Amino acid sequence: MILAAVLSSAAGFVDAVGFIHLGGYFVSFMSGNSTRGGTALAEGNWAGFGTAFGLVGAFLVGVVSASILRRLVPSRKRMAVLLYVTAALVCAVVLFDLDLDGWLAPAIMAVAMGAENLIFERNGEVSIGLTYMTGTLVKMGQHMANALLGGDSRLWRRYAALWLSLTTGSVIGGISYLTLNLNALWIAVGVMALSVIFNQYVHKSPPRPPATPVIL
Repeated sequence: MILAAVLSSAAGFVDAVGFIHLGGYFVSFMSGNSTRGGTALAEGNWAGFGTAFGLVGAFLVGVVSASILRRLVPSRKRMAVLLYVTAALVCAVVLFDLDLDGWLAPAIMAVAMGAENLIFERNGEVSIGLTYMTGTLVKMGQHMANALLGGDSRLWRRYAALWLSLTTGSVIGGISYLTLNLNALWIAVGVMALSVIFNQYVHKSPPRPPATPVIL
C-alpha cells in the first residue's frame, strides 16, 4: 500500500506539471482529455482536438507497451514496469533540457502515465489504478457506507490514502513547475528511483536455507 500511495503521488505530480505546461490538457487523466477533445471538435478547434486525442493515443501506447513488457519478462514484472516508467520520464525531461521537447516531451509523459497503471496487475487485470481516482472515490464511498452500517471501518481509508496521495502530489507538482518548468520532472524521476529501490527491498527473496542431507 505504501508503494501504491507513493506512485499515486508521483502520478499527480506529473499530471499537474503536464497540465500547466500544456495549458489545460492532461498527461494521465484521459477522461478529461476525451471531454476536451470532444468539445474542441464541436467548436472547430482542430489544434485542441489534436492535442487532446494525441495525448489519449500516447497514453494508450504506454498501456499497451507496458502490458507487452509484463508478458515478455520472465520474472520481476513489476520492477520491469517501474524501470520503464522511470526511463520514459527521464527521456521527457532530457528532451526538454536539450530544447527538443516540443510536443514530444508531453507525449512521452503520457506514455509513462499509461504504463504506470500496469505496475499493479493481478491475473491479467489492473488491481490498483494509480493515475485516475474516479473509481477509487466510488470504492471509498461504498466502503464508507458499509462502515456506517456496521461493517469494516478500515477499508475506506486505503482508497482515501490513494486519493490524498495523488492530490498532494498534484499540489507539489504545480508549485514545482512554476519554479522549474519541465525540469520539475527530475523530482518525479527521483521518486520513481526511490520506488524502484523500495520495490527491490520489499520483494527481495529471502535466502534459501541449506539443504538437509539425506541419511540412508
